[in-house]
Amino acid sequence: MNEKWEVVVIGAGAAGMFAAWRAAARGRRVLLLEKNRKAGVKILMSGGTRCNLTHAATARDMAAAFGRQGERFLHAPFACLGPEDVVDLFHSWGVPTKVEETGKVFPVSNRALDVARACIAAVQNAGAVMSLGEPVEQLVRVGDDYEITTPARTVTTPRVVLSSGGRSWPGCGTTGDGYAWAKQLGHKIVPTRPALAPLTSTATWLHELQGVTLSDVRLSAVEPGAKPADTRRGSLLFTHFGLSGPVAMDLSRAITERPAADWSAVFDFTPDVVEEQLRERLRSGGKNVLAVLTELLPRSVVEQLLAIAGVPPDQRTAELGKAATGRIVDAVKRGRAPLSGTLGFKKAEVTAGGVSLKEVASRDMQSRVSPGLYLAGEVLDLDGPIGGYNFQSAFATGYLAGESV
Repeated sequence: MNEKWEVVVIGAGAAGMFAAWRAAARGRRVLLLEKNRKAGVKILMSGGTRCNLTHAATARDMAAAFGRQGERFLHAPFACLGPEDVVDLFHSWGVPTKVEETGKVFPVSNRALDVARACIAAVQNAGAVMSLGEPVEQLVRVGDDYEITTPARTVTTPRVVLSSGGRSWPGCGTTGDGYAWAKQLGHKIVPTRPALAPLTSTATWLHELQGVTLSDVRLSAVEPGAKPADTRRGSLLFTHFGLSGPVAMDLSRAITERPAADWSAVFDFTPDVVEEQLRERLRSGGKNVLAVLTELLPRSVVEQLLAIAGVPPDQRTAELGKAATGRIVDAVKRGRAPLSGTLGFKKAEVTAGGVSLKEVASRDMQSRVSPGLYLAGEVLDLDGPIGGYNFQSAFATGYLAGESV
C-alpha cells in the first residue's frame, strides 16, 4: 500500500510533536510516525517524571550554553520559539509552570504526563495523523520525493522531518536509527557519545556515601598535570557506583570526549567558604574538628573527609597542627576521587554528536545536502547542560521545522 502525504514526521518526541503540530496548523497534510506505542516517552521519563521543560533564562543565554557552534546554530530557532514562548505556550494549553530555585521550569502539577498530553492534543487538534507502534524501516530518496517504508505500508512525501532522537535512554526507543538514514542521504555524522550521564568511580568512600545529596558543590574533571577540562557548580548525589546529580552529569560530556584519559573528580565541598575562612574555623579552639565541619557539611561526609585527611573526628581544633589543618583543608576544598567513566547511553539523558550542524540551515532546519529533508531535536549535533536546555532545543528546532515544511 503506497500513500502520499505532504509532510511525514519521523519520531513523536518533543521535537517531532512540535514539528507535526506546526506543520498541520499551517494546513499541511501531516503523518507523524512513532515506533513506540506511546508518544513522548522521553518526556514522560524526564526530570524524575516531572519534565523540566525549559529554563528561566534569556534565549541568548540558553543558546550560549550549547557552545560556540551550538550558539550560532540555535540563534534562529530560539528567536522563533524562546524559553518564555515555551512557558506561554504550555500555559495556553492548560499546563501552568513554575520556576524552581535552580532556574528549572516544571509544570505546576509536577507531572510530565501533563506535558506529553498537551503536546499530543496539540498535534491531534491541528489535524495531523499520529500513528503509534509503526517503526520506520527505511528512508530513501526517490527522485524529488522521499519513500518511507514501515511494516504496514510505503509512504511517499516531498518533505520529511527527521526527529527520531539520539542514542540516550535506548529503553525509550531512541536507538540512533536516524543517524543511518541521514548518512545514507549524504549527511556527515559527528561521532556520538553519552552526555548528561552519571559518573563511575572505584573510590569506596564515594560508594559508602550513597544516597547522600549535597546542594552546592563545585566539581571539576581533571587529567594529571592539566587544568580542569570542565568545572560545574550545583547539586551532587553520591551513589553506589560513583556520582550523579546535575553537577556530575554536566561534567560527563568532558569525560566521554576522552574516555581513555586518566580522569579525576576534584571537589570543593564549600564553594562559599574560602580557604582562609575554613582555616579560621579550624583555629577557633574549644570544639573538635567533627563539630566544626558539621556546621558546613553532613556528618557522614565529614567523617569520610577526616578519614582521608588522617585526622581523628574527636581531635580538638586547638590541638591541630599546621600539617593536619592543611590536610583537612585539602580534603574539603580539593578532595579527589578517580573516575572510571560514565554509565553510558543507557543512563545518559542526551547524546553528544549527531548530524553535523554545518549541513543543516538553521534558518529553516532544512538539509543542505538533501532538499526536502528537515532535521530537529537530538538527532542533531546539539547537547546542552542539565536544566531544561535540551527540551528547549528540541521544542524550538521542531517548531521551526514545522513552520518551514
